[in-house]
Amino acid sequence: MDWKLIATIFGSVFVAELGDKTQLATMLFASKDGVSRWQVFAGAAAALVVSTALGVFAGKLVSTYVGEQALKYVAGVGFVLIGAWTLWKA
Repeated sequence: MDWKLIATIFGSVFVAELGDKTQLATMLFASKDGVSRWQVFAGAAAALVVSTALGVFAGKLVSTYVGEQALKYVAGVGFVLIGAWTLWKA
């Protein structure tokens, strides 16, 4: 098992998820009176696991047709466009 790879992925995903819409929505659910915090945690954790699994399978599928460098460029351009769009809408 490659612990360095696992730590890198954990760190990247952890930092990317801090303060994003998912975390804010989870905080809103947990802030309601009478809501079980464990149920909120379980639902949010399950959603993250399933969406991550989809990302892993999609990444493996796409990588059979598109090279790694091209994927990096597409992802980079995508993030820049999303950032520009977010700034434009602000």
